[in-house]
Amino acid sequence: MIEDITEGIINIRREIHRHPELGMNEHKTAKIVEESLKGLGLEVETGVGKTGVVALLRGKENGKTILLRADMDALPIDEQADILFKSQVPGVMHACGHDVHTSILIGTAKVLSQMKDEIRGNIKFVFQPAEECNPTGGANYMIEDGVLENPKVDAAVALHVWDIPVGKVALKTGVMMAQSDRIFIKVKGKSAHGSAPHQGADAIVAAGHVITALQTIVSRNVNPLDSAVVTLGVIRGGYRYNVIPDGVEMEGTVRTFAPEVANMMPGRIENIIKNICGALGCDYEFKYVLGYPLTYNDKELTNEVIEGLREYIGEENVLIPERPATGAEDFAFFNNHIPCTFMWAGCKSEINENFCVLHNPNFVCDERVIPVGIKAMCAAALKLGDI
Repeated sequence: MIEDITEGIINIRREIHRHPELGMNEHKTAKIVEESLKGLGLEVETGVGKTGVVALLRGKENGKTILLRADMDALPIDEQADILFKSQVPGVMHACGHDVHTSILIGTAKVLSQMKDEIRGNIKFVFQPAEECNPTGGANYMIEDGVLENPKVDAAVALHVWDIPVGKVALKTGVMMAQSDRIFIKVKGKSAHGSAPHQGADAIVAAGHVITALQTIVSRNVNPLDSAVVTLGVIRGGYRYNVIPDGVEMEGTVRTFAPEVANMMPGRIENIIKNICGALGCDYEFKYVLGYPLTYNDKELTNEVIEGLREYIGEENVLIPERPATGAEDFAFFNNHIPCTFMWAGCKSEINENFCVLHNPNFVCDERVIPVGIKAMCAAALKLGDI
């Protein structure tokens, strides 16, 4: 059944890839999804969470409602990969594989709709906008629009293409992806001539000490058996080579894998900034923005999915990763309401060696992941629906 539709699904993926759209602007993508779902006997609703699409498959008998989710948005990156279906939108590309996720879920809907009479309960196919729009994300908009109700959802499953061998699917119980927060720092000094630094308060010097001291959080405040990341990716300051600047701005990301570490971060970071700025005669502003929470795989649910995957794609093709990824996912917002499982689908092979790097302008995805992904999503839905 999957083999019969694979070529068509790949063509859909390539059409979406040619016309990538940024978060909350996925109008053409949503239209492609809507058109692709016609004739499947699904109840299709558009404009959910602004630009999302939801398709409901009602089974023949009563039972659980399982939500299957794919994200649709692209990234503000100019594609450099040399492929036939290269992005036709300057400065925008599918560098994170969301075009693949969307096509996989369309394929899953096509397969499961042919099994409608065998399905107990309901399956919601959720095509979500704005996964890349941290800290808000598109999941919250869909939840606010009632995607978890009517009928009430019992569990949710999603996947992401990953740099593991094509044909393999990886998942584990517990934390699968990091919590991702953002920090904004302003060091406020006093400007002076570069030849008379004693007449000012040097914001650059203070910022330099802040940058260095923040690196001690992971090495000295986080349990060595735990993990965290504190990265400053933006720094702006200064006017001229001979001017002591009165301000420096910095922005960064904080990644954590345990609630106690996440809860410690805002206060510890601010204490460092406050004390260093005070010691060097500067003031500061600090904002800590909570982003995507931990992507957490429910133990019971995930073990069921693992069992189903081993049955449908083979035990040798199901991997259990040793540790979570430092990336983050707004699928995690569904965790706050229902049990969830998130898995990685391998898209790495000899044809994209050195180019299977997400968020990279040269990212290339091996399309053989598509039928594997369809099979994995079908396996999860059928297992959780006890079919």
